[in-house]
Amino acid sequence: MSLTLSALRPCMEGAVPATMATCSADGTPNVAYLSQVFYVDEAHVALSFQFFNKTRQNILAQPQATVLVLHPQTAQFYRLHLRYLRTETSGPVFEGMKAQLAGIASHEGLAEVFRLRGSDIYAVLGIEAVDGQPLPAPPERSGQLALLRRASDQLSRSTSLDALLNTLIDTLRGPLDMPHAMVLLCDEAGSSLYTVASCGYPLSGVGSEIALGDGVIGVAAQEQTAVRVNHLTSAYRYSQAVRSGLGEADAALGQEIPYPGLPEPRSQMAVPMRCAGRLLGVLFVESGQDMRFSFEDEDMLVALAGQVGATLAHLQAHGDAPEAPPTDTGPCPQTPAVLQVRCFLANHSVFVNGSYLIKGVAGAILCKLLRDHAAHGRTEFSNRELRLDPSLGLPDVVDNLEARLLLLQRRLLEQNVGLRLEKTGRGRFRLCVSGQVVLTQG
Repeated sequence: MSLTLSALRPCMEGAVPATMATCSADGTPNVAYLSQVFYVDEAHVALSFQFFNKTRQNILAQPQATVLVLHPQTAQFYRLHLRYLRTETSGPVFEGMKAQLAGIASHEGLAEVFRLRGSDIYAVLGIEAVDGQPLPAPPERSGQLALLRRASDQLSRSTSLDALLNTLIDTLRGPLDMPHAMVLLCDEAGSSLYTVASCGYPLSGVGSEIALGDGVIGVAAQEQTAVRVNHLTSAYRYSQAVRSGLGEADAALGQEIPYPGLPEPRSQMAVPMRCAGRLLGVLFVESGQDMRFSFEDEDMLVALAGQVGATLAHLQAHGDAPEAPPTDTGPCPQTPAVLQVRCFLANHSVFVNGSYLIKGVAGAILCKLLRDHAAHGRTEFSNRELRLDPSLGLPDVVDNLEARLLLLQRRLLEQNVGLRLEKTGRGRFRLCVSGQVVLTQG
């Protein structure tokens, strides 16, 4: 039976170092350990280029090599016959290898020694199993395709962003057994991501931001490729309060929403959500266990992210569907509390009773709602009028208004500051104000 490269993917998880054999120009052989063998596709692998050593010199002189890999569960050795093609120093393959290598290095206490200089791309000329007596193969994971089918069907039925995110989070923490997860969307400028949903953390972290290129999540977004790290890694860790690309002045004002990640993650995986080549956001999961996420889990999340991206793009494209008449949900509860609300025009940050609430587009929306409420007593609003309001600075194409409204709604609910948004129909919502608002602008 012929061997396929995909069948050997467990050998490329980094659990057992591979060995590489090369020859110099005069035919002198050399054998050395290799940090990484990275699956690219069915015909190619990438090997880590870290040191300009004898192996590197041999490859540049004679582009043929043999790599011996070991299956971590069956102890079966396989020999890969390779031909060197090129070296990449940027892009999805390089960034994926860099993230994995950082995890291996940190796990082994060699973070300052293991530095990836490039990804050497090789064509796979042949694969052979080495004679021996391997252990019985573990039972294959069953039911994955059925899980994916059910999840895809449920996601495709979502008629709103809120429903889509709730279905996705329920799928991750339920059938997929990934209880610590986050969903982040791209901002309007495409320079950062903001959290819109999460599960498994004491605080949701809704509204927390991560810049493209920052950590596992940012790298997955920047390079638009899945990034999976199965060891604790300092190079790709986040602190419990990641600064969301703020300047020193913003940081001094306390304008941040704490990142909700695990304090000591041992495995992390981030998968970009895309549609028609456009990055929409990132799906992120993590665990306190080493080696928690396999390449099968990665394949599953990539498929799910594709479904979410397609549904999200559809919802964005049809954001201006006909508005339904408002639904009477009853009066908003009133309390005698006074809400001191201060809006800063510079970045639309909002403080309620001296505590930071939100900023950016969501902050601008809240300031507009509160101004109209203070001036005219309004409580009923529509998405359409927000889109037509030039003061909000929404882009003409793909404004993500529904996502910002949902973020604002969830942030207000979590912070319980006496302000609330209630959906009253398609494209319509109500501002509930519990008390007297004293609005000032900075």
